[in-house]
Amino acid sequence: MKNTGYVIHLTTKPGRTTSYVKDDDGWTQIRPTSLVSTKITAERLLSDLLPPLAGDQPSFSVRVERR
Repeated sequence: MKNTGYVIHLTTKPGRTTSYVKDDDGWTQIRPTSLVSTKITAERLLSDLLPPLAGDQPSFSVRVERR
């Protein structure tokens, strides 16, 4: 299993989804309002994902799918 084989989706209650994908250069954040992708660190990805996973942000949901 490799991180490059998955896409992480973080969705808010109004239905806006931010996606995260891993490639050879690192993690890319794809925002719902823009076609431009932003490179982020693994630490940033964790800081975005941990609060909803811990239940601290119930209006967010996390979904992972295979590429």
